[in-house]
Amino acid sequence: MINNNPPVLPKKKRQKKLQVFLKDNPFYTDEELAEVFRVSIQTIRLDRLALGIPEVRERIKSVAKEAHGRVRSLDEQEILGDLIDIKLGEYAISMLEISLDMVSEHKHVRGNVLFAQANSLAIAVIDSEIVLTGSARVRYKRPVLIGEKVVSRATIKTRKGISYLVSVHSKVEEELVFKGHFIMFAQDKKQL
Repeated sequence: MINNNPPVLPKKKRQKKLQVFLKDNPFYTDEELAEVFRVSIQTIRLDRLALGIPEVRERIKSVAKEAHGRVRSLDEQEILGDLIDIKLGEYAISMLEISLDMVSEHKHVRGNVLFAQANSLAIAVIDSEIVLTGSARVRYKRPVLIGEKVVSRATIKTRKGISYLVSVHSKVEEELVFKGHFIMFAQDKKQL
């Protein structure tokens, strides 16, 4: 019989890997980290405490606050979901945890919620004061359920003058659940 599971890492090695892992994946919960590192949830909590790493909500707030400071086109409350990362003029990433108020009586998310997350991200990624949605072509790939986390990535594909083509892909874990192509128009107030 072959054992395909790698051995559990010693404490110091695990803690070093945990620090590196959370820099790239700040929105993993303690439960998910316990699965990744094949230890108990309590062990992950103790490791985080020893390393001074806050819980997932605080990590997301910290990353989101830093990212929001760079957005010119929207106020913080206008972006649906938590802004995780942004490089204006290139890409933006947000995460939205689906709650009870976002779902239908069948417990799947309403389409307008996924559209709003994608559209607000497409606006935020453009380095301009005024950004308007010209048109959108979207595809819903599968129902999203209450409690799932939707991670969306907006990428500017092309720019011609004041118009931009922005592609948005939304995933639950690694599964594509929504994709859209947005034509956006941007202008700074001084150009009016």
